[in-house]
Amino acid sequence: MGRRLLLLGPPGAGKGTQAAMVRTALGIPHISTGAMLRDHVERATELGFAAQIIMDAGDLVSDEIVIAMVEERLDQPDAACGFLLDGFPRTVAQAEALDALLGEQRPLEAVISLEVIEDEVVQRLLDRAAKEGRADDNEQTIRNRMAVYRELTEPLIAYYDRAGIVRPIDGMGAIEEIFGRIAASLAAS
Repeated sequence: MGRRLLLLGPPGAGKGTQAAMVRTALGIPHISTGAMLRDHVERATELGFAAQIIMDAGDLVSDEIVIAMVEERLDQPDAACGFLLDGFPRTVAQAEALDALLGEQRPLEAVISLEVIEDEVVQRLLDRAAKEGRADDNEQTIRNRMAVYRELTEPLIAYYDRAGIVRPIDGMGAIEEIFGRIAASLAAS
């Protein structure tokens, strides 16, 4: 039986970097809702078409569409051996839908919660925006993204803590150090 994991953390916490390392170490697929959305749009699927209209309007894709994409992805053979979710669920309502989807037979095993200092994350994102020439990522927009994260996503930590599966990980320091903390936490569970 594979590992069924969720990776949480604010924007700029290094989720993508750590997810790639966990995926490689455990041999499980990294399931990112952002990547799934792009894939559906590129393949011009019915879900992708619906999502594109919503995204073009600048709105968030509905839970219904995202949950349908996640369900389809989790039904693929490689996810039978476990998976690492990233970017979903983002809200308690999505977490409840995921629990229903997974059922009692294969619930999430652990929630890796990358904990970082907000000012450090803001600086990381400002540095990244400067390197990539992304003028839209200024301090105000980054702090707004952090506020949205705190409002919508942080409640997931309390939600999953009730199930006793949250693994808080210090997300500060070198990439390898952070991965070492994740690996040690998963080995202990």
